[in-house]
Amino acid sequence: MKIGLVKEGRIPVDKRVAFTPEQILELHRAHVNLEFFVQSSDHRCFSDIEYESRGIKVVEDISQCDVLFGIKEVPIEQLIPDKTYVFFSHTIKKQTYNRALLRAVIDKNIKLVDYEVLKNSQGQRVTAFGRWAGVVGAYNGLWTYGQKTGLYQIKRAFECFDLFELMEELKKVQLPPIKIVVTGSGRVGQGALEVLHATGIRQVESHDFLFHYYDGPVFTLLSSSHYNRRKTDGGFDKEEFYAQPEKYESHFLKYTEVSDIMISAAYWDNRAPRLFRKEDIQSEDFNISVIADITCDIDGSIPTTIRASKVHSPVFDIDRDTFEELPPFGKQNSISIMAIDNLPTELPRDASKDFGEQLIRYFIPELLKPQSEMIDNATIAKDGDLTMEFIYLRDYLNGEVEKEE
Repeated sequence: MKIGLVKEGRIPVDKRVAFTPEQILELHRAHVNLEFFVQSSDHRCFSDIEYESRGIKVVEDISQCDVLFGIKEVPIEQLIPDKTYVFFSHTIKKQTYNRALLRAVIDKNIKLVDYEVLKNSQGQRVTAFGRWAGVVGAYNGLWTYGQKTGLYQIKRAFECFDLFELMEELKKVQLPPIKIVVTGSGRVGQGALEVLHATGIRQVESHDFLFHYYDGPVFTLLSSSHYNRRKTDGGFDKEEFYAQPEKYESHFLKYTEVSDIMISAAYWDNRAPRLFRKEDIQSEDFNISVIADITCDIDGSIPTTIRASKVHSPVFDIDRDTFEELPPFGKQNSISIMAIDNLPTELPRDASKDFGEQLIRYFIPELLKPQSEMIDNATIAKDGDLTMEFIYLRDYLNGEVEKEE
């Protein structure tokens, strides 16, 4: 089997890659029947030379490969017919901006496997960048607060060579006795916690966070049960909430009254309540001045996330009174929003290594099987059509529905 690593073509360019040079050597040693080709790239986090110096073939043309691995969506003009592609397609939520891509995949008779739906027998995702989104998102939140207040200066995450250097930068963070609220206890939330713990910020329980004063900075980690209540009786049932979130309402405002920074790392279902309303930020009791929205759901759980920001333009402000967008830090009492939609690319070497390890552990063994239920269930299209698992995308493919964020 010939495996190719594609040159990332989506703009803005992503520096991540599915396998590091050392991982390809590891795979070749374990599976001598696998042959790897790396498409030459001048912006990948691992240079062509790093692959070539290990005897890995770096080429311009990867059309001889059977399976092609990317990270972000492959531009339509770069798709090679009759191949198997593996990448994040961002089509399973019927995103309008990638409808043409899915049409092209089908027209070119491509088998498309999407990382986002690769799951084990327990329904758990096996390949994700969530931890790194959390790490970079929390770091960027602290960077934003430093820029807004002028209390300290740290490098941008993308200026750090790796996680070690980023953690060294955190030693420069000197915070007053502020409060930071973090939503989400999954991979993304745990990544955010790595940064907050490394900074030496004390973690406290939610009740104490609300009602106690501290002489140093503290944070609390919230799960859905902390700020969602059933409309009828104020109760909370986890299974019911995930199955029927429309039965619940948000009780998050009490946290906005005591928090200075918010780090949003919780998955949001568009049937679930928003954490707060646009008009809530006009209140004098709304204390949050910096929001690091790692989830980046446009007009979603965080109403102030009116658009995604970019790595080289990471922050915009929202006017509390008019809800209009302002330049970053452009008004004393405006709310600064960090909502970068591709955070892991700021620490590409570490994120790529971690992702490649997941692929080696979970995906490659399945790829080498004559038949894999895991891969079949993650295959959006093959043989010139949608698979049965994703037949629900038919109306979307035909342009009959609007996008779902």
